[in-house]
Amino acid sequence: MIRRTCAEDASEPKWTRSSYSSSGDGNDCVEVAARPHSVLVRDSKDASGPRLGFAPSAWAAFLEHASRG
Repeated sequence: MIRRTCAEDASEPKWTRSSYSSSGDGNDCVEVAARPHSVLVRDSKDASGPRLGFAPSAWAAFLEHASRG
């Protein structure tokens, strides 16, 4: 769960669609948004739904591991 603790955290982040999402209809995508102290991930089909939050170091480790596969 992501808790908003200040006015800056309450603003909607800029979401970027993954370049690896390749659905035939273009809507089955993962979106990512960088925040000052976290990286958020959501399903583009449910933009108002749940979001996962990761520490920037954890997200960087995930990307590094994923790029090796």
